[in-house]
Amino acid sequence: MSRRYLIAGNWKMNGSLSANAVLLSELSLQQDQYSGMDRLVCPPAPYLESVERQLGGGILLGAQNLSDQTKAGAFTGEVLGDMLVELGCRYVIVGHSERRALYGEDDATVARKFAAAQAAGLIPILCVGETLEERESGATEAVLGRQLGAVLAASGVGAFAKAVIAYEPVWAIGTGRTATTEQAQTTHAFLRGQLAAQDAKIANSTQLLYGGSVKADNAASLLSCDDVDGGLIGGASLKAAEFLAICAAAQALSKN
Repeated sequence: MSRRYLIAGNWKMNGSLSANAVLLSELSLQQDQYSGMDRLVCPPAPYLESVERQLGGGILLGAQNLSDQTKAGAFTGEVLGDMLVELGCRYVIVGHSERRALYGEDDATVARKFAAAQAAGLIPILCVGETLEERESGATEAVLGRQLGAVLAASGVGAFAKAVIAYEPVWAIGTGRTATTEQAQTTHAFLRGQLAAQDAKIANSTQLLYGGSVKADNAASLLSCDDVDGGLIGGASLKAAEFLAICAAAQALSKN
């Protein structure tokens, strides 16, 4: 089954009103060149409204996080999924390794956020990934199976008809290290297999993104893997030329 490529830029805690405007103007140029794939930007929450106003056609908007609550209330500092929808978001990242490692989000919390995103009508991008220690000890599949399994247990495999999975090897984020094409394909195939064990049709249609130091010079090889359907891009998404080059690689492969 042919799955459409998705290239998602996670800006993390970066940007300013002026810098965002420059970046978005560059990303919006020649937008018709990317008709065969989808482009998504996920800026920090304070910039969502201004970014949405400046987005060129064909570029989608996503958020980096949301509350696990589904109704407004006394949750100071949290952001409700409905609020993100009102600002024009279509997607939201849940379970990013930085949220797990730095802010203590466990599998149960991530599963609740996944469900809250879908309750609001957002498409969650579920991040899963292992540390270097876990990979070197041979625990990669156990870790990914646990992380994905928590969401499957809470929401059911049917929820992945409207969800994306991003495999982000923690050891390759911001380190300059990148999984080999063989490592990426093997791991993505494992994740798809976990879904297929419950529903082959949904497994076949779910987009699996790779997120671990994707750059212009390695994008084509990673995206050419059978089970890699796009990328969750960190640092390179803040550089228009790099991000557009990654998008161009996806566009070229979408024609094959």
